[in-house]
Amino acid sequence: MIEQVANAFERKDYHTAAKLLKPLLEESPENPWVQFYLGRLHEVSRKYENAQKVYRHLLRSTTNTKILTQARQGLQRLQEIEQEARQRAIIEATTEPSNTELGVLVLEPLSNELKAKLAPKFAQIFQIDTYTARLSLPSRGWKLYRIGQIGELKFYGTQLQQAGIPCFWVTIAAIGQIRVFQVHNFVESAANTTIVCRNPANQLGSLTFKWSEVKARVVGLLPIFEQVVDGDPYRKLEHKTQTQDYAQFCDLHLPGRGCILRLSDKSYQYQKGLEITSQTSQNTIRINWNFLQEWLDQQLPQINVWSDFTHFAETILDQTEMLGNIQSHIHLFRRDKTNWDPAFHLYSGLVFSNLTQKIDRDN
Repeated sequence: MIEQVANAFERKDYHTAAKLLKPLLEESPENPWVQFYLGRLHEVSRKYENAQKVYRHLLRSTTNTKILTQARQGLQRLQEIEQEARQRAIIEATTEPSNTELGVLVLEPLSNELKAKLAPKFAQIFQIDTYTARLSLPSRGWKLYRIGQIGELKFYGTQLQQAGIPCFWVTIAAIGQIRVFQVHNFVESAANTTIVCRNPANQLGSLTFKWSEVKARVVGLLPIFEQVVDGDPYRKLEHKTQTQDYAQFCDLHLPGRGCILRLSDKSYQYQKGLEITSQTSQNTIRINWNFLQEWLDQQLPQINVWSDFTHFAETILDQTEMLGNIQSHIHLFRRDKTNWDPAFHLYSGLVFSNLTQKIDRDN
């Protein structure tokens, strides 16, 4: 009977093969040849996941050389089918001009327990081994996993979300569309809050908003570098670039207006506008900034504060080409450009875009 099944497959008469295989599955379901042709039947019926399970089971359970060889060949065919389908889907996903824009795919953190559970699914989606997949999944904060055409990133991101792996994708152009206002000082704070600020065109003016419009707050430290002269063990002087100080930044996100209000400890005018700090001649910039942050805590007690910028930045600082496409809206005096500045705007922009996406989904 098994020879008749083989002959039916040879003739590509799959209807007859299925009919002949049915009684064999009832009589001797564990027979390796019966199992193999069951896998072949799943394969030609495009039930690829079922076929893969049967072939893998045979690799573990039989010692028949011929069956092992054909099971491996079956797995190879399935892998090629999957690869071709993937390539077709990616081509389709990037056909529209808007889907060819540069974008980023960001993974959100998972617990170690979930990482272990979801790593095999991640590995299957990106066709990598499970160990590498587990290392790729973040447990602390966001991880920028891939840069590329937004259509392709959406293709992968959709599969990840369907597998229960949290992620999101954003175009660099979308981050560039966020308007950034540089805050000089608060003028008043009541039902309507007013600030003195410079708009994206660097024009000085004022802006009035409600605290309820603020949906997120992002804080971060940006290093300030200086050239120093140092001596090596051989008393030879050499010039080095070292971090001499840090500038503190705080972004307030108003997604309803499509803008960010950006405060910096180096540019905020503490002596003007609303009296927030304890005004004494002994106050340092650090003390005044701490007073300002405490005051914001009081105004925005329910707002999430995103403060994992440094960890995020350290993972992307070598992405010079991508960061070079981002206008930082950071106004610090620097002798040389640094990737830290666009990295902060990218981090804040990702928070803004992710928040906007969630608000759109909820509505």
